[in-house]
Amino acid sequence: MSIVSNSLKRIKPSPTMAVTSKAREMKAAGKDVIGLGAGEPDFDTPDNIKEAAIRAIKSGDTKYTAVDGTPVLKKAIQAKFLRENNLTFSIDQITVGTGGKQVLYNTFMATINKGDEVIIPAPYWVSYPDIILLAGGKPKIVKCDEKNSFKITPEQLKKAISKKTKWVILNSPSNPTGSAYTKKEIEGLSKVLMKHKKVFILSDDIYEHITYDDFKFYTIAQIQELKERTLTMNGVSKSYSMTGWRIGYAAGPKEIIKAIAKIQSQSTSNPTSISQAAAVEALNGTQSFIKERADSFKKRRDFVVDSLNKIEGISCLRPEGAFYVFPNCKKLLGKKTKVKNDRDFVEKLLVKSQVAVVQGSAFGLDGYFRISYATSTENLKKAMERIKSFCGSLT
Repeated sequence: MSIVSNSLKRIKPSPTMAVTSKAREMKAAGKDVIGLGAGEPDFDTPDNIKEAAIRAIKSGDTKYTAVDGTPVLKKAIQAKFLRENNLTFSIDQITVGTGGKQVLYNTFMATINKGDEVIIPAPYWVSYPDIILLAGGKPKIVKCDEKNSFKITPEQLKKAISKKTKWVILNSPSNPTGSAYTKKEIEGLSKVLMKHKKVFILSDDIYEHITYDDFKFYTIAQIQELKERTLTMNGVSKSYSMTGWRIGYAAGPKEIIKAIAKIQSQSTSNPTSISQAAAVEALNGTQSFIKERADSFKKRRDFVVDSLNKIEGISCLRPEGAFYVFPNCKKLLGKKTKVKNDRDFVEKLLVKSQVAVVQGSAFGLDGYFRISYATSTENLKKAMERIKSFCGSLT
């Protein structure tokens, strides 16, 4: 008899973490691996944020805090939502967790009953389905076409909703595709959701500030009729280059926020006090570097997309945000190339050309792969040359 619980058997390890781990192993063995698998900005945390953490340490701000976030951080989050999204929340409508992933985990553990369905547009962030399975729910995957920029349509959403639907997840800009929903597209989805009063919406806005080409970010909680059924999740990891600090937050209905706190009180308790102090400075301090870094990401995006579209057998959309692209490699799969599927493609790319990417099937859509361009231009140039050479060897 296995000691491992049945609930744990329902899930699998993160594929993105697996790729990153494999790339590190190869590097440690002396291989010149270029890692394009991790979803982590290569920029350092800004100095003013670091200094706020140092001040917190020196002033003795190293004790337990309120379970779901300090009052000062909640006020900073409250101000952020009002300033940037024109959304008003009371303090008891805000929660802070150890990264956005914990906020999502807490949310579904606190709200899902056995058999509840959660609609997930695919491609999706790898952890969504597994967290839902762990909570006893049923992920309902809706595959979104490349012709629609991998975004769910109102027609697809309408068809997917059933009597068992508890949540719908929207992630914009998206991991893994970088696609982002316009205000018009969100309004189209909202018309469907307004007809289903018992369905809640989880809006994952973690890449909110990383957008390009004058794209105007809009979040579904700004639809007044849906605000009371929407949990808006965000964090400091991506926009402020604070992945290791582990601070995520959300705002939404008081009942859900209270339930999240109950889960957190019996698991991790409060997020790190020092990281919370740093997050206050991130949200309240200068925001000027955000655009500068987004401009840098845009240049990398354009280089990568242009380079990929010059490779025979590869095609790639130009996304509106995040720091990922999701190239189509279907023409390079099959008997002729002896590449079985997208997983086989990325494994051979890593072994033969020493470039680490993640297969599209890990995100729920076969025939693609994800590239994170959150690395130096020099690395990207070398990676594109290697990918071109590898693809050329298949044809």
